[in-house]
Amino acid sequence: MVSSAARFSPLPGAVPAGLTDLEAGELRAFCERRRAEGASLMALWASDERDRVGGFRLHLAFLDDRGLQVARVALAESAPEYPDLSDLFPAAARMQRAASDLTGVRALGGDPRPWLRHAAWPADWFPLRRDAPAPAPREPQPEVYDFVAVAGDGVHEIPVGPVHAGIIEPGHFRFSVVGEKVLRLEERLGYTHKGIEKRFESLSLTEGARLAARVSGDSAAAYAWAYCMALESLCRVAPPPRALWLRALLVERERIANHLGDLGALGNDAGFAFGLAQFSRLKEQVLRANHAAFGARYPFDYIVPGGVARDLDEAQWQTLWTQLLPLQDEARRLRAIYDDHGGLQDRFTGCGRISPELAVRLGLVGLAARASGQTRDLRCDFPCAPYDRLAVNRITHLGGDVAARVAVRFDELFESLRLCRAILEHLPDGAVRAELPPAATDRPGCGAVEGWRGPVLVALEAGPDGRIRRCHPHDPSWQNWPALEYAVIGNIVPDFPLINKSFNLSYSGHDR
Repeated sequence: MVSSAARFSPLPGAVPAGLTDLEAGELRAFCERRRAEGASLMALWASDERDRVGGFRLHLAFLDDRGLQVARVALAESAPEYPDLSDLFPAAARMQRAASDLTGVRALGGDPRPWLRHAAWPADWFPLRRDAPAPAPREPQPEVYDFVAVAGDGVHEIPVGPVHAGIIEPGHFRFSVVGEKVLRLEERLGYTHKGIEKRFESLSLTEGARLAARVSGDSAAAYAWAYCMALESLCRVAPPPRALWLRALLVERERIANHLGDLGALGNDAGFAFGLAQFSRLKEQVLRANHAAFGARYPFDYIVPGGVARDLDEAQWQTLWTQLLPLQDEARRLRAIYDDHGGLQDRFTGCGRISPELAVRLGLVGLAARASGQTRDLRCDFPCAPYDRLAVNRITHLGGDVAARVAVRFDELFESLRLCRAILEHLPDGAVRAELPPAATDRPGCGAVEGWRGPVLVALEAGPDGRIRRCHPHDPSWQNWPALEYAVIGNIVPDFPLINKSFNLSYSGHDR
């Protein structure tokens, strides 16, 4: 085992991180120690390193009290295998299956079913291998996926999806029920695998920021910042202070817009259309102000390597400033209505509960974890600039049910409004972008940002030609989709849309 924490010395705009190289035989014991120490698994992915080290590598990113800790495991080309880790970190199960589909790096003893492949490419073709040829045209192949069957008197199955109404992305939900009560839910995702990780390999390091922002559109700012953070760590460059404050402003406005949209949708799923109408109106106001200040309702290309694309002028600053207090006042009135509405509270309370103990066991992250008593928030635990100056209040709730996830959204909404006021009031002067020197090619760079769902991670490796060698973007939905299967157990089928919306996980971020 070789520890290389110095390779990731912190920059003002980055989460502190370290790097450890392992042999395959050391991995299981290493992960057992990580679990015992209370570290959480943030991501697991694999890469083809045969042109560099003669084999493959498994990568694992952990978050603990020291920051982000990345482990790299060397795997032989002849047998790219490692022990199953899902008993230690349940969220690893689907990440392991995805790594197997994309690279052929396999977890021994793990779930052997494909996760992303869906018979869309041959079982012996691995798109993220460096020598993978272009896939030949082929007819759609029939596929039988072995859902776990539940047997017993009165048990029947309800299949939902993968095609859903409207514009929602595809996902299949297989309910095993007795009457209306759910005994088991099993998900199948990954139907529109977009090949984003392969696409990164055709882009320059600076071009990669635009693609990162589009991994999951409702988290564009968080992904763009995490990507830029990773690239800036490779270049050993800290963006100017004003740029970092503007990045935080955009991430907090992204959080505000999504919480407003979810609060309205949750009201609607509980039969309270008034809530949908009012919160949709408030979200629309936020998006229009984004367009006035940043040039787009969803500013995909505002956060760029080295800083931000452009500064705010006085009129744009004023647009954002004058919106905040009226928005806060209206949201407070709507919260009082939600809290006093007996019908809503009857639907919310006790529905879709994840206990604090189960949240720990499953490795729940982000908003959903904080609604189940977990405290981790990168803005508080590792307050990189400007959060080190803003004293972010940590929002938690012990209930673990839909009501708790609604309460956390309200509290985080008001905290983000406070942060936006503080950022605009204390926005430092100066440049908004720094030039980037050539990136290091001997180590990975990592960026992690607390997005509105939870921590968004981007791991980046540069090639010698200024292009991307490997980029792995990781959405917090990977950790939280499995928890939804537990949250619905014991509830009735008609409550599933409400429980699902209370998590509001990303299909797109999971299906990169």
